[in-house]
Amino acid sequence: MTAFAVLLSILAAITIGAISPGPSFVLVSRISIASSRTHGLASALGMGVGGALFAALAVLGLTALLMQFEWLYLMLKLLGGAYLVYIAIRIWRGASEPLALADTNAPTGGLSISRAFLLGLSTQLSNPKTSIVYASIFAALMPPAPPLWLLFALPPMLFCVEAGWYAVVAFVFSGSRARLIYVRLKLWIDRGAGAVMGALGLKLMVEAFKTRA
Repeated sequence: MTAFAVLLSILAAITIGAISPGPSFVLVSRISIASSRTHGLASALGMGVGGALFAALAVLGLTALLMQFEWLYLMLKLLGGAYLVYIAIRIWRGASEPLALADTNAPTGGLSISRAFLLGLSTQLSNPKTSIVYASIFAALMPPAPPLWLLFALPPMLFCVEAGWYAVVAFVFSGSRARLIYVRLKLWIDRGAGAVMGALGLKLMVEAFKTRA
């Protein structure tokens, strides 16, 4: 298999993983529908930067340290799960608050663009298992002596995959029809999003405890 074919295979595997629904999908869709398309795109960029950081860690072999020092990996999983539960509680508590939506691309007072970016980045980084998944895919598909250009290409290419997918999510959920539905069903949509986010956070924490046991 040529190096270019390896790159395409890795990108395809990561794309499938990115498309799978998870806390990142919940966060970007909710920000897009509740704030604006610009806010949703900012959170998508945060997801992309987080994916690029995980890819860089995997390329540098630093992910192996997490596997060697199991206590550090478990601690990061617990902290990541706790962060997702924290976000879930905030979404749930704000579900009953009324929301007046302005124009799709108008700025909103409740959430700044930089805050949307940081929420996307922190949510992506809250699950260290993603780094392990990246490293596993690299180990399975990389040749024994990969060319240098391939190693340098992976982080920016995976940024494009992560940011590109969540940009699509932001465009879809920031549409006027989706936003009108959100206004009508905000209480139940927010509580559903909070429940999903909380369940994913608890799942991450339970996995850490099971691994420790």
